[in-house]
Amino acid sequence: MQDLRIAFVPGVTPDKWARAWRERNPRIRLHLLPVEEEQQRAVLDDGTADMALVRLPVDLESPAPLHCVRLYDEVPVVVAGREHFVAASDPETPIPMADLAEEQLVLPHPSGWTPTAEQLPFPPMNVKDAIEVAASGSGIVIVPMSVARLHHRKDVVQRPVELDPTTVALVWLRAADSPVHQDFVGVVRGRRASSSR
Repeated sequence: MQDLRIAFVPGVTPDKWARAWRERNPRIRLHLLPVEEEQQRAVLDDGTADMALVRLPVDLESPAPLHCVRLYDEVPVVVAGREHFVAASDPETPIPMADLAEEQLVLPHPSGWTPTAEQLPFPPMNVKDAIEVAASGSGIVIVPMSVARLHHRKDVVQRPVELDPTTVALVWLRAADSPVHQDFVGVVRGRRASSSR
């Protein structure tokens, strides 16, 4: 394998792993490929990427089985305009979901959580656009903290919420497993080059 192609979703920052890889494996070029969450499984299936840093859940069995190494959990946050009531809440204390029951959710949340208030029919949009809508005061968005930071604006606030965290994981096709794949697993797990698996 001359190159190793690693896809990653928004909010995941693979830079420290890329540096460690380049020091450890200077002969195998590492290519980092940013992808949207909707494409995180497809880039493995179509051969665009060798491995992917994804946000679970991902289908680990179909169309082909994947290896999955869970790396870390992400805190979910609500993003709202600066005039919204959440701006007055403690940045360290998660907001109960019941407190958001009367809100307009601009972007559907992957968990399926929806406010009890009747929802407006927002058009499909990406996270950046959804945060812009939240900044206008028209609703709220719930995303992992890393994604909120990626799309940070001066006219919004973010506060933790009482929802289960999301998990970032490294996945790759079981059929394609190789020593190079295992070396990259060692890098993300923090193993030194001299240590054994």
